[in-house]
Amino acid sequence: MDCLVINLKSAPDRMNFMSDQLENLNLNYKRLDAISIDGLISSKNEKYWETWERPIKLTERACFLSHIKAWEKVKNINRPLLILEDDAILSSDIKNILHVIFKYEKIDYVTLEVRNRKKLLMKHNKYLLPGYTLTRLLQDRSGAAAYILWPSGAKKLLKRASKQAALADALICKSYELSSYQIEPACAVQLDTAEIYGLKSPISSISYINAGDNFGRPDLRQFNGIKYKIKRVYAQLRMAVRHLSNILQAKRRYVKFNKKNFL
Repeated sequence: MDCLVINLKSAPDRMNFMSDQLENLNLNYKRLDAISIDGLISSKNEKYWETWERPIKLTERACFLSHIKAWEKVKNINRPLLILEDDAILSSDIKNILHVIFKYEKIDYVTLEVRNRKKLLMKHNKYLLPGYTLTRLLQDRSGAAAYILWPSGAKKLLKRASKQAALADALICKSYELSSYQIEPACAVQLDTAEIYGLKSPISSISYINAGDNFGRPDLRQFNGIKYKIKRVYAQLRMAVRHLSNILQAKRRYVKFNKKNFL
């Protein structure tokens, strides 16, 4: 098995899309049953969910717990896996990339994704294979649709997740303890950003997390607004310090993308 696909039972069309894509790319994969809001039974109490910077929607909670299941899988099998959400469009070169990168050591996490947001990347990169480089990623902003996770990285994410709730991609982005890298040009795009990069979305690009208007989100008025503002300010300051402390060796920029690398 090379890949885990996080998929809801209620979204067979998305799983069919991913299955067709992965089979065409000749990749071994397994479906990971995503947690739905109907099955949102967790040992985490409300105090845990209030540790994030704002109230977390039920769909966001379910997504976060689904990614934790994937991290636990990586930890248990003790080897790296490509973790995919069921709305990721993959490069035609992905099999060759995985063949090379799975051999790497002293790496915790590699993102394949681009989401039209600037990332803080080291100015120097490493050769990966013809046409691709691997660049040290110091600060990401969003996206958890396609990433490679090593057991060492899974342990670090699980440790952080045991203490704090978050959006799945946000927890990864704020985990500066990870040895994180970015593949360039990017070799994965989420359906909701496909058109930005000139790719056609073969199925609906509506996010299940954002289904409905603030679906399942607690009323902010029920919470201590000051508490969340303080957490948000702290998070912004932490990002600023990360940027300033690496200003000489890193640059905030857009990730390279080549449409020709996609089927």
